[in-house]
Amino acid sequence: MKIAIISDIHNNEVNLEKVLDYCGENKIEKIICCGDLASKETLDFLNDTFSGEIHYCFGNMDNEQLHDISAKGGPASGWDFNKNYRNTFIFKDFGEVKIDDRKIAFVHFPREAKKLAETGKYDFVFYGHTHKPWTEKIGNCIMLNPGNVTGDFYPPTFATWDTENNKFELIRIHELK
Repeated sequence: MKIAIISDIHNNEVNLEKVLDYCGENKIEKIICCGDLASKETLDFLNDTFSGEIHYCFGNMDNEQLHDISAKGGPASGWDFNKNYRNTFIFKDFGEVKIDDRKIAFVHFPREAKKLAETGKYDFVFYGHTHKPWTEKIGNCIMLNPGNVTGDFYPPTFATWDTENNKFELIRIHELK
């Protein structure tokens, strides 16, 4: 299975569309987003454009509208989260998911990522916030920052993970067609 790991989109739908085109062309089945989509409109664009699963945790630049989405729902509200975000799973502080028998955590902040990695519970911990692509190993856990989609401070990047051969690749968005 192929997975894209993204972070720090900051409403840059032009670059996000390039990421999603790449995902479609390369049969990416899931996206893990480590925060800072920034607005509901960007979440809507991501959810409407990508047909696979999206696992998303909040970042520090995600506006209140996004936080309100996770609190909505239920018959009394008249708003159906599952209908509006059919393939999106939202996590407030950090996300946890099992993929191909590997335990993964994802969070926005590097300090929290390091704490999660140090628990020894995870095979991989993904994070964002710094905008800088980075990888390091803590115990048996690999921590990875895919960089940033928006292109602030560092060139825009994201990462892919092929779970069959357990290889990660950093993709430079400006090199995509």
